[in-house]
Amino acid sequence: MRRQVEGEVDVHYGQIYVETDPDHWGLDLAEAFAGQSSGLCGAAVPGALWLTTGLHTGHVGFTAEVHEEAPPLDAGWDDVVEVSFRPVSAGGALVEWGGGGVWDLDLDETDYRVRYSAKGMDEARQQDTLLEEEAQLDCYLLQFWPAPPAPDRVLKQTSETAAYWHDYARRLPPPPTPAERAEAERLARLAEEQAEEERRLALERWEWGGRLPSRALRCVDGNVRGVLDFDPDLVHAIDAAGPEVQREVAVLAARRACEAAGLAGLDWVAEGLTALAEGRPLPPLFEDPDRVWHALETDPRVPDRTVGRAVPPERPPFQPPARDDAHGALYEIVLPIVVTTEQTPPESLESSEPLELPQSSESPGEPGPEAPYRLVATLGEPDRSLPVSQPHMAVPALLGAAEADPLQAALDAVYAAVATYGEDHRTLLQQVWSVCRRRP
Repeated sequence: MRRQVEGEVDVHYGQIYVETDPDHWGLDLAEAFAGQSSGLCGAAVPGALWLTTGLHTGHVGFTAEVHEEAPPLDAGWDDVVEVSFRPVSAGGALVEWGGGGVWDLDLDETDYRVRYSAKGMDEARQQDTLLEEEAQLDCYLLQFWPAPPAPDRVLKQTSETAAYWHDYARRLPPPPTPAERAEAERLARLAEEQAEEERRLALERWEWGGRLPSRALRCVDGNVRGVLDFDPDLVHAIDAAGPEVQREVAVLAARRACEAAGLAGLDWVAEGLTALAEGRPLPPLFEDPDRVWHALETDPRVPDRTVGRAVPPERPPFQPPARDDAHGALYEIVLPIVVTTEQTPPESLESSEPLELPQSSESPGEPGPEAPYRLVATLGEPDRSLPVSQPHMAVPALLGAAEADPLQAALDAVYAAVATYGEDHRTLLQQVWSVCRRRP
């Protein structure tokens, strides 16, 4: 015999438990005693036992033993019941209400017979609550030994408290069969999967402005998400317009961006815009982005123009679909974080304050001619007071408009043009809308 628990334990609401399923916590009273003739030790839930005590709140005497064979019945106990029990995993524990105290029972994953004996239940029930300094009123003995499954039994009944709980158990409907329990679990999983799918679709609709995206929008690369922030309806309109209109949108956005930045009159930019308009590949200069940025930095005719940052309109936060169950609430905290990669030397961004990132021992150091990129991370909405260089925003519109996929070309060019227009980006978006509305 092994004595795993000996001494006092605390009970609340007249209950304490044996648990062997690490993925399950908490028992339902009616479910624990369903179909039983005894109401002190509920074993109807696989892998768990509900142990009823006379005392509502306070400390009770408690002993738990594991035997190799059935122990003799001690006539000194007032009330005694037996149930069959099989742990769902090895180990198991005696657990107080709310998980306050836990005692390892070291059970094997095999069939057991369990005897639960009680003494002093009526006096403890009448007292209801026992303070810490008050003497113990009721005590219990929990015994396990290997045995094949058998019906539960009431071996001895003396107290009115035990009689009350036995009557309660006998009035309960029988527990579900293994097949019914498996079907209920299957239906619960199905409902959870459906709820998760509904949430996923609701989130996707919210991200795409109230409707689900087409396959083309789901697969497109580039800056589709950026345009969504400013005008999701326009994204869907560009998608529905077809390749010819998408190319027209790309050319328009590139030209308007270069005009707003004062680049359209430069010969090398004008050649690129003409090639786009005629449906030809961009001139050789544009095949190497580094050469393009070098031309932008070294051409003295490039104007020094800045504009306030484009800030998308506010959107209502995502609201998950309502759930019927109280435990199914889902919460999402949205923290706007804007991360941009600006292809520009450090000196051209003197008015901004980039996020200082820690340098590792292998860091290449400060950006220079061989690393002309700076990462700017903005927490929350972009600060409208921080200007951006229009020429540096306009060049990506020209490059993006030449993408092989007309949908990506349109979205990339529009996104860059929005950044180029900055605070006046609505003017640009209206012009793009006028092209989309002319589609057949």
